[in-house]
Amino acid sequence: MSGSTVALITGANKGIGYEIAAGLGALGWRVGVGARDDRRREEAVAKLRAAGADAFGVPLDVTDDACVAAAAELIEAEAGGLDVLVNNAAITGGMPQTPTTVAAETIRAVVETNVIGVVRVTNAMLPMLRRSASPRIVNMSSSVGSLTLQNAPGASVGPISGAYAVSKTFLNAMTTQYVKELADTNILINSACPGFTATDLNGFRGVRTPEQGAQIAIRLATLPDDGPNGSFFDDNGVVPW
Repeated sequence: MSGSTVALITGANKGIGYEIAAGLGALGWRVGVGARDDRRREEAVAKLRAAGADAFGVPLDVTDDACVAAAAELIEAEAGGLDVLVNNAAITGGMPQTPTTVAAETIRAVVETNVIGVVRVTNAMLPMLRRSASPRIVNMSSSVGSLTLQNAPGASVGPISGAYAVSKTFLNAMTTQYVKELADTNILINSACPGFTATDLNGFRGVRTPEQGAQIAIRLATLPDDGPNGSFFDDNGVVPW
């Protein structure tokens, strides 16, 4: 990919999303910082620019149809197209989330952001991605969404989660459907697990830094044209579905 590559990272004003933007910006890419909070978004853009990245802000609430449509128009006008989409924005919905106690409203809100939001943004950006010479989509998932690991004796997949973990399983399933539909295109679509990373998503309890958590997404965003498609990866390799 050339230095004119354009990427959009959702939820990029902080944490892993910011570090993905920083990593891709360091490669000479134009990076769209997608975030719904105006102040935090512009602060992130200023910080990235100060570090030498070609960054621009993209007002983006992944739960809002009109906002997502406007974001696509802005990217088209600002950058002339899009090569890479990293769907990073997500919420946990708060804990505990045992299935017998979690509120239906919590499940609905988490799925709206973590799954439907990804579909909403992906579909809005697809016309630009289809025009790209080397388009990539990276969906930020989690090993907690792996049904194989959830059912493996002794596997450490976090607390019982009737909303967040389930949303990541849902996202993985949706990702495979995109792979099937777009099989006759040159778009490479993969899921990424950043590992247990210290962010405000988990109250900074994670053991990895956001910079470390961003590395798998950066790797998948920069895959060669003959790279893998339709797989689920973390830093150690393939994560079982």
